[in-house]
Amino acid sequence: MSSDNDSKQFAPLDISKWRNVPLILIVIGAIGAFGGTALSATPWKQLGFSWLLAFMFCLSLAAGGWFLVMVHHLFDASWSVPIRRVTEALACLLCPTLLILFLPVAFLAPKIYPWLQVTEQMHPDHAISSKYPLFTTPGYYIAAAAIFAVWWFFSSRLRYWSLQQDQTGAAKCTGKMRVYSCLGIVFFALSLTLAAIMWMKGLTDEWYSTMYGVCYFAASVWTTLPTVYVIVLILQRTGPLKGVVTEKTYYFLGSLFFAFTVFWAYVNFAQYFIIWNANMPEETFWYNLRDKGTWAYVGKYVIIFGHFFIPFLMLLRIDWKLKLIPMLPLAAWAWFMHFVDIEFQIMPALHTDTILTPGLLSDIGCVLLFTGILAKIFVSSFNRHPPYPQKDPRMAEALDIYVPSSTHISTAPESAK
Repeated sequence: MSSDNDSKQFAPLDISKWRNVPLILIVIGAIGAFGGTALSATPWKQLGFSWLLAFMFCLSLAAGGWFLVMVHHLFDASWSVPIRRVTEALACLLCPTLLILFLPVAFLAPKIYPWLQVTEQMHPDHAISSKYPLFTTPGYYIAAAAIFAVWWFFSSRLRYWSLQQDQTGAAKCTGKMRVYSCLGIVFFALSLTLAAIMWMKGLTDEWYSTMYGVCYFAASVWTTLPTVYVIVLILQRTGPLKGVVTEKTYYFLGSLFFAFTVFWAYVNFAQYFIIWNANMPEETFWYNLRDKGTWAYVGKYVIIFGHFFIPFLMLLRIDWKLKLIPMLPLAAWAWFMHFVDIEFQIMPALHTDTILTPGLLSDIGCVLLFTGILAKIFVSSFNRHPPYPQKDPRMAEALDIYVPSSTHISTAPESAK
């Protein structure tokens, strides 16, 4: 992907034939979602679980985009300047798009979470009462509102000042984005952890894990990186990013993809190792539940080898990070493995023995439906503004262009000699 070979490796790509793909995904996804739901013994409950799975799958992409925007500003990176608009557009999917898509989850929550059905007359157990007032009906909806408020505020502010920089090029814009990133990274950690606990771990409310939020964060960024890789590649070959994306852009994206492959494996193994060795029933039961039926094969073989070993071994080679093959198949594989991982996290609470149920059709359908909706909104949002920052002071460095300083240091005046 060197600049010398751009004309060969990045020939203009015509995607006019693919413009209807998001709409096709929406139609197929809707048919699959409601078809799989109709075949289930508990249709409304199945729809709630499938919708939650698709929501958490797509939330990881938007949250990963927000994280990459903030890391870009916090580290004052130059290589990621050309792709900043891509990650900003992903981050802006957090609100209002995902907020609207969350409404069915909020409506079906009493059918999804057993603890939302608990009343004072039912005398909730210690696992529920110890989490008071968070694990209550008001606590659930107040927490959701607070989470989306945080996401909307920081994603919109970062986007606003980025567009302001295009108009003025003032240093104030860069400073503002750094301030919002500095504060936002703290709220990112808190809000994403709370979201993972309330919406995923809350399916088995009696389970304890202090690593769960970190595991979801690692999976989110791990999935977002190859997604950004493919989007940037398409935008470069179709024109919007042609001339501003260089070889090092793909190299650093691939390197981060490799780093988060290792990080995801580390935090998930650490969670398993600590819980299994402590051997406390209120913790180990979560793994025992996933050691039954076909879930055991999913956890022991599919996720371990597919989510870690295959990407790890492929990304070890430096040159492969710069090649369309194997990076494009690996990106598609990452999406598939992330789907399997989210399925493994959520669905054993509904189907305790097997993953192979009619509900799997509903799960896949909801993910396709969400993907089509988010793709249309992402393209619309991205096209409304310049495809890359116009007056970012680090753009020249990103393109390896030397710009002489405007301040010239002259020799000492004669009087000083």
